[in-house]
Amino acid sequence: MVGPIARGDRGPAVQDIQQRLLALGFDLGPTGVDGVFLGETLAAVRSFQQGHGLSEDGVVGDETWAALVDATFRLGDRLLYLKIPYLHGVDVRTLQGALNVLGFACGGLDGIFGAFTEQAVREFQANVGLPADGIAGTDTVGALERLRHVWHGKDPSSPAALAVTTARAAEALRRLPLSIVYMDACGLEVAERLANLALAAEPAASVTVGDAPGDRVSGLTLHIGSASLAPSGRGLPVIILPADAPAEGRFIAAFQASPGCREVAIRVPAESVDDEHAAQASAVRILDGVCAVLS
Repeated sequence: MVGPIARGDRGPAVQDIQQRLLALGFDLGPTGVDGVFLGETLAAVRSFQQGHGLSEDGVVGDETWAALVDATFRLGDRLLYLKIPYLHGVDVRTLQGALNVLGFACGGLDGIFGAFTEQAVREFQANVGLPADGIAGTDTVGALERLRHVWHGKDPSSPAALAVTTARAAEALRRLPLSIVYMDACGLEVAERLANLALAAEPAASVTVGDAPGDRVSGLTLHIGSASLAPSGRGLPVIILPADAPAEGRFIAAFQASPGCREVAIRVPAESVDDEHAAQASAVRILDGVCAVLS
């Protein structure tokens, strides 16, 4: 856009404004997108300005134009990544909300692609087996869209409540054998507790613990180690277990991102090795995640 657009102006720039207003649900009356800045178009601009805390002068200057552009970006319209000045818009807010629901905390839902959002994108990418470059491009957005049924319509400010009941957990654990592979002392501490929890929930569950995968082709294999370990070099999805938040969304994302996925790496907090409470909490979060996937 070159120069402010005001009452009585005509042309392609006005049409662009009208198309964006229509996309946002504003009524432009019977004339619609006619390239004339009068009547319903002028009223719609003022209404948009009011809703976005802008001066209600009916003039589309730099500030109003920037707000219009931000409001009409949809997730996938452009690459989202960390840069200065920060990228911002409704697409960034949608990305943040989806990641929050899935358990990848972005901080506040401010629509600004800052450092916390980039870190959440990196963790999600590792979680679903994508290169963890922090760039929300075609593959990352595609992985999120395949999980739309999990995050759409949920409270975007917090992880989804996906915990399963004891009965559902027991049914899920009967369905597939579970092979737990520990990669270090921290992983062993959590693995043993996880096995105990699984058998307590369902005595008939088939659970093995070892330092190498068992013959469980038809079941699930979980490689567990401390957060200080590098992600698996075998191309497995990497679930970074949060220390103090539910993780069901992360498990669902990891397993649903790759059809037929039956093997993941799980990085647990390092304090799990010498803190019984932390180790037990990690085991509970993993079991909840596994049951959410199997249910």
